[in-house]
This record gives sequence, structure tokens and C-alpha cells, in this order.
Amino acid sequence: MGALIGLGVGAGVLLIWWSISFPRGVDSEVRPPRRLAQLLSRAGMGSVSTTSVLAASAALALVGFAVIQVVSGAAPVALAFGCWSGYLPLAVVGSRARRRQREFAQVWPDAVDNLVSAVRSGMSLPDALGALGERGPQPLRPAFAGFALDYQVTGRFGDSLDALKERLADPVGDRVVEGLRVAREVGGGDLGRLLRNLSGFLRDDERTRSEMEARQAWTVNGARLAVAAPWLVLLMLCFQSDVIQRYASPLGAVILASGALTCVLAYRLMLRIGQLPRDRRILS
Repeated sequence: MGALIGLGVGAGVLLIWWSISFPRGVDSEVRPPRRLAQLLSRAGMGSVSTTSVLAASAALALVGFAVIQVVSGAAPVALAFGCWSGYLPLAVVGSRARRRQREFAQVWPDAVDNLVSAVRSGMSLPDALGALGERGPQPLRPAFAGFALDYQVTGRFGDSLDALKERLADPVGDRVVEGLRVAREVGGGDLGRLLRNLSGFLRDDERTRSEMEARQAWTVNGARLAVAAPWLVLLMLCFQSDVIQRYASPLGAVILASGALTCVLAYRLMLRIGQLPRDRRILS
């Protein structure tokens, strides 16, 4: 009976977390699998299918449940740690996406400066973009090398830019690509000035955002520590069978579910309060 109650409570907690992590807003046609695919693109893992990630989450959830069940013998506790284990692949992908976006934001001004130098030397815009695949900042080289190959094969500048945007999956990259597209279509001699202004804007934006993120770091780290601490204590208690068996009762399952719900809501609220304005992709 206690295992059945624990299973139901754990499923409820999982559904509550899912509704918070993937809310349905005005753009309700964007469903969780689509959001997961976008997250994989931002993490530079576009070749990985959403099915693979979800399968890895399910496998880790089962492994976490089985291990804690063997150690503690308390199904509600094992179910709680199974849910946390299943979330690990999504957390890793999200962390990688944020790290990749920060790396891109730091090197975009240098990439635009390289474009300015190439255009000044007389190179065409497609050749200048392709040259970034060899002489550009290291994090951006694979994407621009792909652009050079696409343009060499198709000869279509617009289609190659679209493929570059999908390969980068970066809000700053969207602004740069669309600015280059407009400059290419309109023509004229203002391309160098446009690129210099864009480089200055990107440097100012990155400087401001870095300062704000440095001040925000303590909030994020404090929220993570506050959420992890009680579950680390519970994990230690799993090795004390006489204590952990108290959580195998219906009352223990309710306490675990209440604690999990409180941790999820408090963590999301803390992140929402300390959240910085996020760049959104344009025309994607």
C-alpha cells in the first residue's frame, strides 16, 4: 500500500515539475519535444534525437529507483531519487546550452572584427564568412566551415545563411546573420560601418551581461545548494535502515512529496526572481 501511494505521489510531483518546466503560453503549439529539440540545438547537439534523450532519462530514472530501492528498501524514497535521476540528462543538456551561448557571446565581437578586416581587404561577403571557418574564433569555426561548404555546393547565399543560423542556434548569431542578409540584399558601401557598429554593440552588451551574471551567481548557487542539501541528507539516511523505513509509510510518502514539491517551487521561484533578460532568437 505504501509503495502504491508513493508511486502516485511521485507521479504527481513529476507532472507538477513538467508543467513548470514546459508551460503552455501563447505559443501553445510549441510542445515539450519541440522545446527539447531546440534545447539540443542550442547545446550543439542537433544530431542527437529527442527520443534518445528521453530514453536516457527513463533509463537513469529506473537505475536510480532500483539502486535506492535495494539500499533503502523504501519505495517512496527510491521513487523520489528515481525522478531526480531522470532529470539529470535534461539538466546536463541545459547546462551545456547555457555554456555554449556564453562562449558564443564572448567571441562574436572578434568574429565581426574579422569580417570587417576581410571586407576591407576586398573579399566578398560570402568569402569573408567562409574564411571564419579557418581564421575565426575557435567556438564558431565549425559552423562557418559548414557555411563555406554549403555555399560552395549550392551557390545560394540566403539558403546558406539559413543553414548557418540553424547550425549556430544562437540569438546573437541570428542578429548577425540577419544584419548580413540585409546588407547583402540592399548593397551599398555601408557594410563596413554596419559591422563596426555591430561589433561595438556586441562588446557593450557582453560587458554588461557579464557583470550582471557575476552578481547573480550567488543567487543561483544558493538556490542549488538549498535544494540539494535536504536530498543529500536523505541519501545518507538511506544507509540507516531503521530510520529510512519511516518514509515507507503513507505519511512518509506524503512528507517526501511535500518536500519535493516545496523544493521544485522554491528553486523555480528563486531562479525566476534572479533571472536576467534572455535574448530570444529572431526570424527562426
